[in-house]
Amino acid sequence: MSRLRASLRWLCLVAIICALPFDLTCLALPAQEDASPDLHLNESKPTTILVRVVAHGSMVLGKDVGGARVTVTDVASGQILATGIQQGDAGDQNQIMRTPRLMEEAHYSSRPSAVFTVTLDLVTPTLVDIAAEGPLAYPAATQRVSTRAWLIPGHDLTSDGIVLTLYGYIVQIEHPKSVGGGLIAKDDVVLRASVRTLSGALVRPHGDWDSRKVHIYGELLIGTKVMERLQMFYSGDKACFEAPFFVPLPKDAPDGITLRVVAADPSSGNFGVAEAKFPVLSERLPPKRSSP
Repeated sequence: MSRLRASLRWLCLVAIICALPFDLTCLALPAQEDASPDLHLNESKPTTILVRVVAHGSMVLGKDVGGARVTVTDVASGQILATGIQQGDAGDQNQIMRTPRLMEEAHYSSRPSAVFTVTLDLVTPTLVDIAAEGPLAYPAATQRVSTRAWLIPGHDLTSDGIVLTLYGYIVQIEHPKSVGGGLIAKDDVVLRASVRTLSGALVRPHGDWDSRKVHIYGELLIGTKVMERLQMFYSGDKACFEAPFFVPLPKDAPDGITLRVVAADPSSGNFGVAEAKFPVLSERLPPKRSSP
């Protein structure tokens, strides 16, 4: 009974304590003052951007081909933030074309190579269009490419940077020359052309850019009509490809002829074309002998 009475006393004591008013405000934490904004968060931050313009399956567009023009444009405002010419060399052929590497490893910048560099003062993340065109030294072969990307203040884009890839070939008709005269009717003429990647690397058999994988041919046109297709073969002379053809008569080509050379590699997506127009001159006749 004494143990029961003791238990009842404790229960009564607990009930009395619970019934007493209890001010919970004593547990409240003191109010903190509003944190003042960090002024540095709203300041512009210099942000360095590297852009590399490269030829698909080849090297960087450097000074040998006139480089490439790069333009950075703010998408929201349409304002051009930066523009300039990519300067430098085509890069190390062994490093770019033959050295195995992991995906995250630098491809073009492990050795010095051409690059366009700009530092922008950015306050907020900025969506930009980055466009490139080149090679500038070969207008007939110039291609254009663009990409859209976010630039984040204070976060530099270095190493390879933003890589823009141009597809195509530089195709040049080396012979006959389109400047300085026409072609003589009935002449047997050799069409000769060179083919290079957009970075200026020669396309030839058994090289890093193997011409055996590329369809290279010529065409003779009168007006817009193809009169003859010429299969071109590697000559070894200045890394050129050539094929013979006969010049038609002036009556068949009153407005002259057009020679076209095509280089096509469907597996890589690289294509290139060169054209040149020539007037057709009357055939040369041997001088008449004077009668005795």
